[in-house]
Formats: sequence, structure tokens, C-alpha cells
Amino acid sequence: MEETAAHLRDGVLSHLEKLEAHVRELALKQEEAQRNQETVARLQAKVRELRLQRDELKTKVNLQCSGPLQLLGEEEATSSRVEPVQVAETSTQAVLEWKLENVMGMLQAFRLTGISGKLTNQGVCICLSTAYEGTYLDSYYLDLLLQQPVRIQRHSIPVFIPLEQIAKKYLQADIKCFLSVLLDHLNAYAGRKYQTEQLQEHFAAFLEGTVQKNSLYNLLTFSYSLDVDSTTFPFTAKLLYGDPACCHPTEVVVTCKGDASVEERGAHSAAFSKMPLHEAFVSLRSSADRLEKSV
Repeated sequence: MEETAAHLRDGVLSHLEKLEAHVRELALKQEEAQRNQETVARLQAKVRELRLQRDELKTKVNLQCSGPLQLLGEEEATSSRVEPVQVAETSTQAVLEWKLENVMGMLQAFRLTGISGKLTNQGVCICLSTAYEGTYLDSYYLDLLLQQPVRIQRHSIPVFIPLEQIAKKYLQADIKCFLSVLLDHLNAYAGRKYQTEQLQEHFAAFLEGTVQKNSLYNLLTFSYSLDVDSTTFPFTAKLLYGDPACCHPTEVVVTCKGDASVEERGAHSAAFSKMPLHEAFVSLRSSADRLEKSV
């Protein structure tokens, strides 16, 4: 039964991964097409503006050649100078409308990945829903003002997430990339927090005190004890998450005050590096139990 369930779970996960890959591919194609449309809109507006400037220059030349019509020419020139401003405003409005359509199309494509949104009077309200291994966690919101430039009006993103840096790098050039990178950071933070909470909830009996952590949960230190060969070994683990968009540590250091072998400490380090924190603890406990029974 367990093998069948595992097979089924792997099949479902594989299918979901294929669906997400297909969604990303479609989103990329839509983004390229919409970017081309924006470029065409800008170029068309620029052509109209240049034509009006050409007409204005022609008017000025004609004025120099017809002194008696100078006053009338000045009025016409004044009118011609106003029209490029109006064309520029129309161009900006067209670009903003394209951006709005792009954002809504992107949100529809992103719905399966945890990004959703709805229109507001001035732009769009984005909801970023985090999850870890099928468990839905916290949701965060931000209101985008779709103007030139695009601005974040308000948000509920935690202060320790580098929102300002991410926005500075991606928001104006690529809203889709901005939301994707921001969600990666939020998912990684939520995943690290979830693992820590699961460890403290289900393995408190093996921990000495609480897990020492910072607000971003990217530096964890905890002490724990496991019985090996009827001997209790006190371990201390330090986990550093160098990649802010990753749920697994980039550096693990496990020490032991007892006589645990280098291989034993290495096994602990490998488990914490490759597996979710609470699942690694299950694996280590199972290994210790099997070793003790064999003895």
C-alpha cells in the first residue's frame, strides 16, 4: 500500500510539475507578444508626434515667407505645440492600458502558482499565497498603481523581505518577473518557518530548549539528543540558508559533545542538507532505532 501511495503521489507531483512548466511556457510567450505590442504602440505614438513636429516646422517656414500672416501663423504654431503634448498623453495612456491587460493576463496564467489579483480603481491588488509541500501557509498582499512609473501603494510583505531591492530591479522592466522573484522569497521564508515550527511541535522531547533563529529563519541553531547503541549523544546543529529564495540550507555544521563518530555527524549533516528539517529528524531517529535493534 505504501509503495502504491508513493507511486500515486509521484505521478500526481510529476503531472503538476508538467502543468506548471506548460503554464510558464505560455506565460513567456504571452509576455513576448505583449511586449512587442507595447513597443508597436510606443512607435506609432512617436510617429504621430514626429509628424506633428514636422507640420509645426512647415508652419514656421511659411510664416517667414508671409509677413502679413504672421499673427495668424503664431496662433497656428501655438496650437501645433499643444498637440504633441496631447499625443504624448495619449501614448502614455495607451501604454498603461497595455500594462493593465498584460497584468490581468499574467495573473490568469499564474493562478496555479500562488499569484492572484483583482482590479482596483487605480491598478491591481495582488495576493501572493505561500505553500510548502502541499500545505498552504500565509498570504501577502500588495497594491500596484499602474501608472508611469508603476508604484507600490501599500503592502503586507514582511520588512525583512528585500521588497525594495526586488522592485528596483524588476518592477518597471518586467512585472511578471518581479512577482515571481518576490513569491520565491516569500515561499522560501514560509517554508523555513514551517519546517522549524514542525520540528519544535513534533520533536520537542528531543530538543534541548527552543530553536534559536532570526526573523528570516535563515540561520538556525538547536541542540538535540539521540540514543545510539544505548548511549545518549548530545548534538548541536547550525544551519545557514545562504540562498534567500531556497528552503534548504547551504551550510550545515553538526557537533557532538560525546564520542559520536565523524560518520555519524556526517550523516546528520547530510540529512539536514537534503531533507526538510522535520523529515530529517524522522530519518535520523529511524536510523538510530534500527542500529539499536541490530545491536
